[in-house]
Amino acid sequence: MSESKTPLRLRGKLILDAVLHCETGLHIGAGKGSLEIGGADNPVVKDAFGRPIVPGSSLRGRLRSLLEHAHGLTSPEELVYLSRRRGQEVRIHQSDRPDDALCLLFGRSPNRLERVRGDAVEGRSATPARLTIYDAPLDLESITAPMREFLDDELTEVKSENAIDRITAQANPRTLERVPAGARFGVRFVLDLLAPGDESLAGLLLQGLRLLEDDALGGGGSRGSGRVRFSGCRLTWRGQSFYLGEKPESELLASGDLAALQALVRDEGFAASLAE
Repeated sequence: MSESKTPLRLRGKLILDAVLHCETGLHIGAGKGSLEIGGADNPVVKDAFGRPIVPGSSLRGRLRSLLEHAHGLTSPEELVYLSRRRGQEVRIHQSDRPDDALCLLFGRSPNRLERVRGDAVEGRSATPARLTIYDAPLDLESITAPMREFLDDELTEVKSENAIDRITAQANPRTLERVPAGARFGVRFVLDLLAPGDESLAGLLLQGLRLLEDDALGGGGSRGSGRVRFSGCRLTWRGQSFYLGEKPESELLASGDLAALQALVRDEGFAASLAE
């Protein structure tokens, strides 16, 4: 698929609702600024009511990274500097190729960006992101009474770790706040179809979600944290007529796993099911 030369026009929205299960403890850090007296060294991000959440930005960034690696888009020639400040460099994939599916899914900046190796990317025009990922709230009922007996503040646990100095063998203890294994979050992904062929981006999103199930979300992944899986996937189509109040939404899949969703979007009749 490629970016259409005709003006982009919203055809409708594919809405994927699912349940994210924590198979192991999950740590998505809130930063040192939220450190409290007596609290963990590395607290998790929470909403205004003190309940852990999975930020949409964390899901989005992890999916983008996994897909960039899966499609071989992490060589210096394919990466640009998103930011270079305070001694830190953030590099992401971006190209000016009209058929770059990742840039269509996650959006493309029209600004001039410095490539890690090679000539700068001269953005001719902005490509709006097709994918929106919302912050995922915690299902409080997933934190059961037996689990609460072992949790520090009834919703999270504190995992103690030691970093060992390789020269002195001295231990450097640290604590990591985590959402406990068994917790569930409600996730929502919205895919805007703006041009012919955009429905194929649903397959790219699902590939990223399946990669995530065999990888890790958040921090401490190499040390056992962040293993997740998705279930209860519901896919809904809301075309232009839905927003005009002329037709109801179409439920394309009531409940299933990612494999069932992939089979659905690969079916030859999938694109036809989105016709108005």
